[in-house]
Amino acid sequence: MAQDHIRYDILAQDALRSVIRKVLSEVAATGHLPGDHHFFITFLTGAPGVRISQHLKSKYPEQMTIVIQHQFWDLKVTESLFEIGLSFSDTPEKLVIPFNAIRGFYDPSVSFELEFDVAASEDEEEDEAASAEITAYPVEKVEDGEGEPAAAGDGEKKPGGSVVSLDSFRKKN
Repeated sequence: MAQDHIRYDILAQDALRSVIRKVLSEVAATGHLPGDHHFFITFLTGAPGVRISQHLKSKYPEQMTIVIQHQFWDLKVTESLFEIGLSFSDTPEKLVIPFNAIRGFYDPSVSFELEFDVAASEDEEEDEAASAEITAYPVEKVEDGEGEPAAAGDGEKKPGGSVVSLDSFRKKN
């Protein structure tokens, strides 16, 4: 197979991450989510640039999923990362999450999901030939009963739906 000097795989992932950046920028500008939209964002807690409290880091040493729905504050979005204030068990926390650390973005109100293969370390980041996937899953409401963001560190896949990998569209020799 011919070598991809353009690195379409990285360009595709960057383009898909710009969707997340654009959505979060709009939420930051208005201060709230439109309609029933809410987001589950899974990220690697050990990825370069991630800043979370030591308590959260010890509870979620590999990855964590945050829910942006009713209670959040100080959402700031830059070209490379976003900052957000969330409450975990009535404890306010500030999180800084680079877009390159995101493994998944899910909006169950419209069954929209993006998944990324993310390098776990800086060494792996240099060889970022991973493929981006777009996945559609059935809507599944998740409520914690207290209107607070829920967090889960297992990153388990949701049942049903189909995964479309960009690799399936690549020419194979």
